[in-house]
Amino acid sequence: MTAIEEILTNFPKRSPDSHKGDFGHVLVIAGSSGYTGAAYLTSQAAIRSGSGLVTLAIGKSLYQVMATKLTEVMVRVFFETKDYSLSLLAERDLVNFGERCDAIAIGPGISQNKETQNLIRNLVTKFTKPIILDADGINAFAGHLDMLKKAQAQLILTPHPGEMARLVAKDIEEVKKDRNDIALKFANEYNTVLVLKGHNTIVANPKGEFYINETGNPGMATGGVGDILTGIIASFVGQGLDAYTASVLGVYFHGLAGDLALKEKGALSLIATDLLNKLPEVLKKLA
Repeated sequence: MTAIEEILTNFPKRSPDSHKGDFGHVLVIAGSSGYTGAAYLTSQAAIRSGSGLVTLAIGKSLYQVMATKLTEVMVRVFFETKDYSLSLLAERDLVNFGERCDAIAIGPGISQNKETQNLIRNLVTKFTKPIILDADGINAFAGHLDMLKKAQAQLILTPHPGEMARLVAKDIEEVKKDRNDIALKFANEYNTVLVLKGHNTIVANPKGEFYINETGNPGMATGGVGDILTGIIASFVGQGLDAYTASVLGVYFHGLAGDLALKEKGALSLIATDLLNKLPEVLKKLA
């Protein structure tokens, strides 16, 4: 039995008397001016992957557009910066709300505004619920890696090679060349699950466990696809899977959805929404 087959066998089944509270509440902290799509894709992927509830936290100026785009996802507004990204003034309210959730995704489209980057670092040290960091949620720790060690929560980081290179202050080609070693060392040193994206995405954990994904294709090299992965993993964590299992299963199904989208759209025309729309088909295996 393969690792994926074993996970699928043990994935929690839904009982006839279950309700939305049984399947986790995911908080997505994402989006800023010009990057509402990232917030949408992450949130929609989470709700499509089985979460009972998903809440998107955004700056108040973005409420109208996000509430229009998202029907099943709840949208809550918080204090914002001039870039419509989340402000340090939002910290207390975000922590209070996040502690009522089961998993927290931080970073897609959240911007590199300095105040927002400070907010991200503060939140990671204060949340106790599992955190999935992506995109600018990861960039916030470039030059501040020591703060990752102050995290109280289980961390999952999902960098692409460029983000990983910035994080560990290495050349991107060096990261690509030594992906396995860099992933394992980082996961061990910072007590995280690391999902190093790319061809044959790598998942590593602090115990030295290691998974190389074989689903996916070059058509997935397009904006927004990584945001969907973040939402999938956050959903699985919120439903009760441990961080490593959720990440392995997440990259597997993410790639599988991409492969189905490729057959229909082709590599040149495939966009993130095509992959998102294939999630129900691939996730039937978990029902």
